[in-house]
Amino acid sequence: MLVLGSGSPRRLELLAQLGLEPDAVRPPDVDETPRRGELPRAYCVRVAAEKLAAVAAEADDVVLCADTTVALGRRILGKPEGEAEARDFLGKLSGRRHRVYTAVGVRRGDRTWHRVVESAVKLKRLSDAEIDGYLRTGDWQGKAGAYAIQGPAGAFVAWMQGSFSGVVGLPLHETANLLQAAGVEVWR
Repeated sequence: MLVLGSGSPRRLELLAQLGLEPDAVRPPDVDETPRRGELPRAYCVRVAAEKLAAVAAEADDVVLCADTTVALGRRILGKPEGEAEARDFLGKLSGRRHRVYTAVGVRRGDRTWHRVVESAVKLKRLSDAEIDGYLRTGDWQGKAGAYAIQGPAGAFVAWMQGSFSGVVGLPLHETANLLQAAGVEVWR
C-alpha cells in the first residue's frame, strides 16, 4: 500500500505523472515552526522527516512525505499567514534570486530513504500592479514563499536552475528513485 503523507493536490498530480495513485492520503499534523537559528535546508529536511515519522502505516506500507521551503538567504519564507505577509514576501523576492528546497522521505517498515533537492529561482522585478493582480488570484494561499511556479506566478520567473517539479513540491526524479528503492514499481 502506498500512503501519501500530504494533503497537497500538487503532490497528488505529480505522483500521477509517475503513474502512481496513493492507496491512502494521510496528511500528518506536524508543527512547521522554524527553530531559532535554523537554516532553511536543515529546516526543510527536519520537517520532512517529522512528517514521515508522524504518518501511521502498517509495516509493509510505503509512506511518502515531502516538505518544500523557500529561502531568501538564511531567511525561511513559509506559507504566508495573510495577504499582507504574501505582499511582503513577493516584495522581498522581486528581482532577486532565491533557493527552493524540497526534502523527500520514504519509509517502509523500519527503513527510510531521504533526498533533498535544491533549486534556484529568480523572479523578475515586480511592479505594485503585478503584485496586486497576483494577490487577487488567491493562488498565493498555502504556498511557501507566497507563489506557485506552476500557476500565474510562472510569468514572474525570469530564470530557474534545478528541478521544476521540486519547486512545485515533489522532485520526480528523486521521488521515483526513492520509491523504487522501497519496492514500489513506478509507471505501473
